[in-house]
Amino acid sequence: MTVRTRFAPSPTGYLHIGGARTALFSWLYARHHGGKFVLRIEDTDRERSTDESVQAILDGMDWLGLDYDEGPFYQTQRFDRYREVVQQLLDNGHAYYCYCTPEELDKMREEAMANKQKPRYNGYWRDRTDTPPAGVKPVVRFKNPLEGSVVIDDMVFGKIEVSNSELDDLIIMRSDGTPTYNLTVVVDDYDMNITHVIRGDDHINNTPRQINILKAMGASLPRYAHLPMILGDDGKRLSKRHGAVSVMQYAEDGYLPEAVLNYLVRLGWSHGDQEVFSIAEMTELFSLEACNRAGSSFNTEKLQWLNQHYMQEADPAELGAHLEAYLKLEGIDPAGGPSPAVVAQLQKDRFKTLAEMARGSAYFYQDFDDYDPKAAKKQLRPVAAEPLTLGREKLAALAQWRADDIQAALNETVESLGLGFGKIGLPLRVAVTGAGASPALDLTLEAIGRERTLQRIDRALTFIAERAKTTE
Repeated sequence: MTVRTRFAPSPTGYLHIGGARTALFSWLYARHHGGKFVLRIEDTDRERSTDESVQAILDGMDWLGLDYDEGPFYQTQRFDRYREVVQQLLDNGHAYYCYCTPEELDKMREEAMANKQKPRYNGYWRDRTDTPPAGVKPVVRFKNPLEGSVVIDDMVFGKIEVSNSELDDLIIMRSDGTPTYNLTVVVDDYDMNITHVIRGDDHINNTPRQINILKAMGASLPRYAHLPMILGDDGKRLSKRHGAVSVMQYAEDGYLPEAVLNYLVRLGWSHGDQEVFSIAEMTELFSLEACNRAGSSFNTEKLQWLNQHYMQEADPAELGAHLEAYLKLEGIDPAGGPSPAVVAQLQKDRFKTLAEMARGSAYFYQDFDDYDPKAAKKQLRPVAAEPLTLGREKLAALAQWRADDIQAALNETVESLGLGFGKIGLPLRVAVTGAGASPALDLTLEAIGRERTLQRIDRALTFIAERAKTTE
């Protein structure tokens, strides 16, 4: 048997982080077993489905690298097939027309609640043979079995048994002829030969209904695996108020896709105490049986830690290409400045995301308007003028602008003045970067370049002189 899984999002918004985890687990299971991964767009809700949401889902899948073998298939292009199956169910006695009005259905629910029963459809038209009322467009309901139970051998939760008496006759086609979710999903899974349905545990209530429809169609049943919901750090279901939940928002914020995938795979799955997994390792080790039954809490700090790890381990050229893209998003033109690959290597230990790195690397490429107030107040004082002036002279005289030569020139400066290195290093860092923190000073100056470094020292000396006048 060839394993076939599917990811079937509804295009009513972006690809959220919970959907991305479902897609990842489905993708991993198919890849682990050498099977096929299918993408299906469940767009039958035409009022809420949008082309923009479809594109957001496709973009998210592409960014994560979750390639699909078949699809995307769109349910709105399969209405004829759904109607064909509904007619077959009507013909073989597994479905029937229901002519109940909304008012009658409301009355049923009220009576059930008054009798302390579960509010649901009572099967009024299930076996009736009298003439239907005129002027009422019927819905089609599935004739759910009245006896027995549905047993789900869930690959995460184990045995789940639901009595058929708990299930009512659900609508499978609306009065306007459009199919409903539980019907379309079943037909699609059957037609696409899906062997394993992997989805969130919010679908557990749908599964017994879908199994009964599959049986009525004479179809073989797929295996089911329901994944516990992702929770916020407060223990409640993950939502917008917990922060960014769109996959592409993480892309915009400067996370690497491999870091997001690594984080997602650990939300409900584990392999010993291992935290860092390459895509190859995930594919080799993944199993549904190792998924947790309890919900997993989303932790942004852990995601940031993983992202920094992947930035530190990334190929320099690749990381530089990523940084260049984020520099441009910040309106920073890297042309004429140091290679983004060089800057990325200098900065990779200092930032948790590429967006932060881009913002924190602006001084390599463009002059800054102001100094950090605290750093300038502490370091750009009159006492710093002499070491900065002498240091500038020695830097300007260098035959080659290399880190080793830069460091030697600065060492000569403090030795000739009988000072500790901090007396030039600290004000020089503020002078050339605008702030009190940067990578190693010699490497930073090498990357910034001779001309820009000397200009910034001149500017700092002017700042010091003007500050001295105001304090006289």
